[in-house]
Amino acid sequence: MPAESNTSAWIYGLLAEFESPRALLQATRSAYQAGYRRMDAYSPYPVEGLAEALGMYHTRLSVIVLIGGIVGAAGGFFMQYYASVISYPIIVGGKPYFSWPAFIPVTFELAILGAAIAAILGLFGLSGLPMPYHPVFNVESFSQASRNRFFLAIEAEDPNFDLEETRDFLERLEPIEVSEVNR
Repeated sequence: MPAESNTSAWIYGLLAEFESPRALLQATRSAYQAGYRRMDAYSPYPVEGLAEALGMYHTRLSVIVLIGGIVGAAGGFFMQYYASVISYPIIVGGKPYFSWPAFIPVTFELAILGAAIAAILGLFGLSGLPMPYHPVFNVESFSQASRNRFFLAIEAEDPNFDLEETRDFLERLEPIEVSEVNR
């Protein structure tokens, strides 16, 4: 059943707290199999297989970095071409104006620079940073997420989210507690 518009206006989602990484991993797999896609997991340390259980198989960051590298290389190459051939042509040592082997080091360096800048901007853009505040901080028990507790959050924006049905589903997974997360 789809989420009601008035419910999603005041609630971010539901947060289930688990004692072990194994319980979190199993709950995440169950939620994914039940059709939930807008969810996130929080743990004090990396849990092997958790990203796959959440349905995160690949990211667009590699494509963004590739495009940044290509743009940097093309910009570096054409900047040198313009300066050497069009704007200020000088014959040095009998070489032609367009002596492309001399362009390789700068082209390579600007490709690396373009890829690095694209990686940083892409990382910030894809992860939604900067985010100084997140709604899960409203739940008091979430302070244990950096110590010894594991959390699974299902967002109200998920097409399958229904407050009561999702709460019942999470409670069947035997968490320590299920909390509403207000915006």
